[in-house]
Amino acid sequence: MLGAMQDWDLVVTHLIDHAAREYGEREHITYWADGTETRTTWAGVRHDAKRMTQALRAAGVRKGDRIATLAMNHSRHLVTWYGAVGVGGVLHTINPRLFDDQLEYIVTHAEDRVLLYDAAFQPIVDRMRDRWPCVETYVCFDSGDHAPAFEDWIGAHDGDTEWEKVDERDPCMLCYTSGTTGNPKGVLYEHRSTMLHAMAGVQPNLFDADSRTVVLPVVPMFHAASWGLPWAGTIPGIKFVYSQVNDPKVLCGLMDREQVTHSAGVPTVWLAMFNYLDSVGKDVRDVGKLRRAIIGGSAAPKFMIERLMKNGVSVAHAWGMTETSPIGTTGSPPANWDELSFDEQVALVMKQGRPAFGVELRCVDLDDHTKVLPRDGKSSGALQVRGPWVIKRYFKAEEDAVDSDQWFDTGDVAVIHPDGTLQLTDRTKDVIKSGGEWISSVELENAAVGHPAIAEAAAIGIPHPKWDERPILVCVAKPDMIVRAEEVLDHLRDKVAKWWMPDAVEFVDEIPHTGTGKISKKDLRERFRDYVLEKVE
Repeated sequence: MLGAMQDWDLVVTHLIDHAAREYGEREHITYWADGTETRTTWAGVRHDAKRMTQALRAAGVRKGDRIATLAMNHSRHLVTWYGAVGVGGVLHTINPRLFDDQLEYIVTHAEDRVLLYDAAFQPIVDRMRDRWPCVETYVCFDSGDHAPAFEDWIGAHDGDTEWEKVDERDPCMLCYTSGTTGNPKGVLYEHRSTMLHAMAGVQPNLFDADSRTVVLPVVPMFHAASWGLPWAGTIPGIKFVYSQVNDPKVLCGLMDREQVTHSAGVPTVWLAMFNYLDSVGKDVRDVGKLRRAIIGGSAAPKFMIERLMKNGVSVAHAWGMTETSPIGTTGSPPANWDELSFDEQVALVMKQGRPAFGVELRCVDLDDHTKVLPRDGKSSGALQVRGPWVIKRYFKAEEDAVDSDQWFDTGDVAVIHPDGTLQLTDRTKDVIKSGGEWISSVELENAAVGHPAIAEAAAIGIPHPKWDERPILVCVAKPDMIVRAEEVLDHLRDKVAKWWMPDAVEFVDEIPHTGTGKISKKDLRERFRDYVLEKVE
């Protein structure tokens, strides 16, 4: 016997239809690289997306074709999220920070037919055009000097069209992993998974958004589906404040003027903003109405969480990855939150939170993945995840990326506490094994950046004849500050186990990062591959 409810496919064009119908006049602002600003509304975004759908059809784009973007955060980029799927296409957001060989690989592997890009990336387009033979149409978002300008391209159409009919299991978006080893891998999201992820995202325990919410997303729209914000934002009709540049002065100015209530970004973004605010004698409480900060991408250090919370900002420490659409967990206050001391609250927020409904987590033994570990807050193992917006198979791969029970191996090392709270301790490829015991590079790094003179730190393992590996700490000092290795070690002595203490501290001008802003341990290990410890015991 079948149920008796209406058939209503979970397709993402319903999202923009809803936003335009129910929150049509809710505006969005974009600060462009040249200092100009433009404003639009949810109704305007839908109208432009309809015109873009017509332009794509005129260019010969059909259902299932891939439409790529090479762009930062702005309202025209938001339009493409709906214009591309409106024609039945698959939106492919490209990370412009990738190396040329990676850019060549992902565009040709995706078989992108259309590329829309920011003028700032014209050198990339000029350099790669001959290496992207599959791209037939180029459109520039903010200039008409080298390709049709976006406003002119869609301006030839009136928006009087229907969305392409699709099934909720059809693909709608494609994101590639950063590819720290081997070629990047494509993650192909479907309409259904994206809709479920969007509905989960606005819950109080996650992004905590409603119709009053004003969001400045610092997380790039090309990174992990911008954490799903362009989709989820339609549901309560939030206001987006976009900046094409990530200058902390600009971001803080926008926060203040537009009365931003929510922001989302990786820890390095917040560090840059803190440095700017310190330079002008202000703090977070002095700009806008910020009340919620979503921090993801890598573990946030304690001092960062403390500073935000002392300024009245609720911190949602999140975990996820491209393969999880990306929400996996976010921090949310437990039932006894008000009974906890400030230090206890900070300690809880430092963990990665609990899973959203639909996401299941477990840890398995690092050496034997058939052995499931207890949720006791002590047993550290390889983190696995499954759920309706978790990857099953990489794009064009022949084999599933999950086991027979649908568990996906995340590559993270973690513990799960009895209440379900996730605490990441490392990446499986970055964890340091010394004398048969595991040392968390992440915990070492977070303890080190708590030193007032350390701007950034990274811990890597160095071969050792007795212990297999020993950690060294690579640090960047804050501008105009001088700090010695022994001072850093003294700072760590009461914060980590004695046998975790680094065997050396090295200072560098800059720590390498991946295209998504994370510390590149691979490049650091290559840089220090011939490093010899001064004393070996």
